[in-house]
Amino acid sequence: MAPAMTLAFALLLPLLGAGLGPALAQEAAPAPGQAAQGASGLPLPRYVSLRADEVNMRAGPGVQYPVNWVYKRRLLPLEVIAEYHAWRKVRDYKGTEGWMHKNMLSGRRTAVVTGDLRTLREDPDSRARPVIRAEVGVVAELRACPDGSEWCEVIVGGRTGWLRRFEIWGVYPEEAVD
Repeated sequence: MAPAMTLAFALLLPLLGAGLGPALAQEAAPAPGQAAQGASGLPLPRYVSLRADEVNMRAGPGVQYPVNWVYKRRLLPLEVIAEYHAWRKVRDYKGTEGWMHKNMLSGRRTAVVTGDLRTLREDPDSRARPVIRAEVGVVAELRACPDGSEWCEVIVGGRTGWLRRFEIWGVYPEEAVD
């Protein structure tokens, strides 16, 4: 009897998801010259970070959905790509998507070092003195990304330095962060 119930649930799941259509439609691109806005009034997409040391990523927007991943890294940056009531559909730097409760997210801006071993520089110049090296996957606090600059000021391990935007995930190419 259990396999029949599982099959029935599997057939019912797409119908339950159909009720989420309007909320998920917020993922669509905004009209030209207009930023997308979620139900919270905040822009979509946007970057946030994990508020807690352990956060569940669920298959859908509610506790009735299964937990697909458990994140154990406070301040890890995530991209909010949709909203449904108190739930946020997020994407991590590896492309994994799922739902988290808004209380588990913070507006504090962080970034993840990507690519190869990266050198933080004293100034926003590739010839500037090295400050520290950061490995791939290291979470950095995002201090500033000046408008029109390819560089962002970050803090890694208590040391402040500059990385180029393409060396981190957690900031948009043309975004100014103060």
